Amino acid sequence: MKEKGYRISTEPGALSSVLQWAADAEVRKMAYVQGNSVPHANLAVLDKLIAARHEIAQIMGYKSYAEFAVRPNMASSPQVVKSFLLEMSKIVRPKADEEFRIIRDFMREKSGQNRDLEPWDEAYFTGMMKSSAYNLDSSVVASYFPLSQCIEGLKVLVESLFGATFHSIPLEPGESWHPDVLKMSLHHPEEGDLGYLYLDLYSRRGKYPGCAHFAIKGGRRISETEYQLPVVALVCNFSGSCNSSIVRLNHWEVETLFHEFGHALHSLLSRTDYQHFSGTRVVLDLAETPSNLFEYYAWDYRVLRTFAKHYSTGEIIPEKLVQSMLGAKKMFAATELQRQIFYALIDQRLFGERPSPPRDTISVVADLKRNYTSWKHVEGTHWHTRFSHLLNYGAGYYSYLYAKCFAATIWQKLCQEDPLSLATGTALRTKFLQHGGAEDPAGLLNDLVGDGILRYHDGGLVPDITSLCDEMKLGECKQEQFLL
Repeated sequence: MKEKGYRISTEPGALSSVLQWAADAEVRKMAYVQGNSVPHANLAVLDKLIAARHEIAQIMGYKSYAEFAVRPNMASSPQVVKSFLLEMSKIVRPKADEEFRIIRDFMREKSGQNRDLEPWDEAYFTGMMKSSAYNLDSSVVASYFPLSQCIEGLKVLVESLFGATFHSIPLEPGESWHPDVLKMSLHHPEEGDLGYLYLDLYSRRGKYPGCAHFAIKGGRRISETEYQLPVVALVCNFSGSCNSSIVRLNHWEVETLFHEFGHALHSLLSRTDYQHFSGTRVVLDLAETPSNLFEYYAWDYRVLRTFAKHYSTGEIIPEKLVQSMLGAKKMFAATELQRQIFYALIDQRLFGERPSPPRDTISVVADLKRNYTSWKHVEGTHWHTRFSHLLNYGAGYYSYLYAKCFAATIWQKLCQEDPLSLATGTALRTKFLQHGGAEDPAGLLNDLVGDGILRYHDGGLVPDITSLCDEMKLGECKQEQFLL
């Protein structure tokens, strides 16, 4: 896109920066519209994907790809997923509408214009409101999170929770796919090595663009005395390289690192007889629970003070700063939760039963946005064609919301009182992480925190949302229709 001699990339990172920092509303509008209407060719690609998946589902005897994908999971059917999403949408709507009005009024005050609040205004004005309310400076926050110290934080976690330690080990010739990759072993003093972790953390040209955990080799029982140790890779795209003297992370990057580390621990601590059930190879609507749980560790001051230290002075991050960060995080939490519900509804609708003739995906997404969010749809845009989770989480994106509910309950009932205790870690490991997908997921969750984390509904299971509602101050959350 060209404007006054400048070319602005519509790559997601660049687009996000423009929407957050550009003071000119017309520039934000142009960036939003252009960035969310390319690549146009993806519309046809998505149509082909939906048609192919629908054909597969019919060959397998299912009415829709959503039914095919959800059947093995705890939810068991798209109807249960839809009921869960609509119930969450109903609960979060009043708070999200209130947040929308607050942002709109702030925008009108600052701009001096009595106009509607547009989608391209959200990031700019919410960022301004957070900075104003909590006096946060992202560069100051990042100064307490050198990447080397964040890795030390991961080491503190495993030692405190599981009595294990990470050791750097040399790579064999040809073992690594890039010189930046580090290899570590997870070692327990009584049990020996538990598994191996590759860290590939720096951005570079041609690299996989996201942040993810990859299982290279699953654990499995070889004999009575021998166990094949799991091998995993944790891949991120932080700015800099391992040759940089100082690489500092924004806190959202710290949260992402802890999220992916939760996946890695699920794999490394798994002890299943078969690879097929090792680590994250669980039903989809359980898979994101450890990763969401470990995000809490990235926000808890008792954890942060063990590693978050200023890159030049060594000062421990001030508790007051962490409280401000938490306050800013919670300012528009309902809006963010509503967005995630909207994404999950898109995923379910696109891969659900197909009307004849099929509707175009743009109109489907536009209707869902109008009905289930506080924000308007911008004509001519098709953001969903850049939503990569439609590929790798087809009809399963709702699992992130299941995980948010499970993680909130586990944190409050098991971890919150003493998040770094060996007792907490032992319970997480022996009652949950070590079993991978070899045990009934509902049984694992109930054994970990007691009855009440799940509710039956129409032949499937849905999470209890009370803990998440309490955390977000959404008021009383009623789920009577889910009770037996």
